[in-house]
Formats: sequence, C-alpha cells, structure tokens
Amino acid sequence: MFEGFESGISRIGDVNIFRRVGGKGPPLLLLHGYPQTHVLWRKIAPALARDFTVVCPDLRGYGASSKPVPDDANQIYAKRAMAADMVGLMADLGFPAFHVAGHDRGGRVAYRLAFDHPTRVRRIATLDIVPTLANWGRMRETAIGLATYHWYFLAQPGGLPERMIGADPDYYLEEKLRRWSKDFAAFEPEALDEYKRAFREPACIAATCADYRAGASVDILHDRVDYGSRKIAVPFLALWGGKGRLMAEGASQIDVWREWASDVRGAALDCGHFLPEEAPDATLAALRAFFTEGGA
Repeated sequence: MFEGFESGISRIGDVNIFRRVGGKGPPLLLLHGYPQTHVLWRKIAPALARDFTVVCPDLRGYGASSKPVPDDANQIYAKRAMAADMVGLMADLGFPAFHVAGHDRGGRVAYRLAFDHPTRVRRIATLDIVPTLANWGRMRETAIGLATYHWYFLAQPGGLPERMIGADPDYYLEEKLRRWSKDFAAFEPEALDEYKRAFREPACIAATCADYRAGASVDILHDRVDYGSRKIAVPFLALWGGKGRLMAEGASQIDVWREWASDVRGAALDCGHFLPEEAPDATLAALRAFFTEGGA
C-alpha cells in the first residue's frame, strides 16, 4: 500500500501526527473517518499523487497518531482541535494553504478547518456527511436514527462504550464496516487487518468514543455559532453513497450543504458509505476533476 509514499511523524503542539506523503504538485490533504485510519485512501492516493502532493495523516486518537487522555469538557477531541492539528501538520510540511478532502469524521474535521482557518483552505470536499448540527436534527427521523445508533452509543459517558467495545473490538469494527458498506469485499484482508490492529488499542477505543462525545457537545456549539452567520466561501464538493444509510434513496446532500457553504456542487456515487474503498474509480475521478478545476 502507498507505494512511493514516505511515512513520518510530525510533532504538532502536544501530539504526534503520523502521515504519509507522496507525489508532487498542489498540496492535497486526505482525512479518514471512524473507525479507520489513513489506509482508507490506499486505492486512490497513489493516482492522486500524479497531480498533487498528497498528505494522508492519522487523526489524533486514531492509527499511529497520539491518543491523549480524553478530558471531561470534550475539548481534546473536538473537531476544532483536530483541525488545528492539520493546519500545523501542513505548515510543518511547508504548505500554508492546501486542498482538503475528508470522509466521515475526517469530513467534519475538514469543514471545521474551513470555518476556523479560511485562508488555509483552497477547495474542500466532504464524503458522505452532512454537518454535525444538521445530522443530529435528522436523527429524529426513525430510519436515520436506527442507522446511526452509534452516535448515541459512543457518546455515552462513564466508560460504557469503551468496556463493551473492548470486550470484542474486532467484531465491533467489522460489524460497523459491514453495516455501512454495500460491498464488504471492498475491504481486502490486508486493509482489514490494519484497521483491526489499530482499533484494538484501548487508548484508540477511548479516543474514538471521546471523538463522538465531542460530536454530541462542543462540536454542536461550534456549529451553532457559524450556522446562519457565515458560510464556507471556497468551492465545496459533496459526494455521498447513493446506496448508503445516510441519505434516503434519491435524496441529495447539496441542499443541506448550501446552508453552510456558498459554492456547492456534488453527486451521489453508486456505493455505500465508504466511497474511496467501495467506488475508488468514481471517487478518484470526482476528486481529481474538482481539485484540478481552474488550475492549482
């Protein structure tokens, strides 16, 4: 995986961020989601590296990056903190401004980055998410609430989800991938083994639960400040799984994102939630066209 990429660790504030870097051209930051690592991008990062300098990190709390002990105020794993990590990482690599694409939790980091650091982001793409504030509102619908039960489960306090997941982390991770994909064969054994190896670590389980606790608290507060008062100004691409659980059949994310960003376009792809793995060719084509539009 990631042939031609160099791996390393950048010290950003009080955390170490693991990253792989490859290619040449305009910088493109690719952010993974839950419960995965940067390995999510393995099928398309080498092809994108023909046109871009591609940076694939593990978010704090995930993979080979630092996993600080969660705090009671849920600030350590707020998307604001994760976004600041990414600004520091890209600056450490010599990129004061860059494109960014994020899947799942990485998409939440990406749009928070665009709000908090608007001069850093040239273009942004999110994969199969709507804003956190909007998603909590949508989960009042029975079908969406059942599909996204893990938002409630992982945000429970007092160590409940940590203990339950820790009893069989391999089962929990694989079940999450099966439920949210339409083609489990998209996760080849090598990638699945890597996800399981990283997720088994108790500090990772604790950190990822804290990620969702932040999503149920401080992340909502940050969204409320921005919603209706300002919009993301740079070009915005929303991609989502047309066969996934997040959107009803035939529904579009574009109208949702137009309440949050000024210049939105997007499309559904013929897959479930894990676009870069289930539909790599279509995802690659959409991202390459968007990020090369208008030159660097």
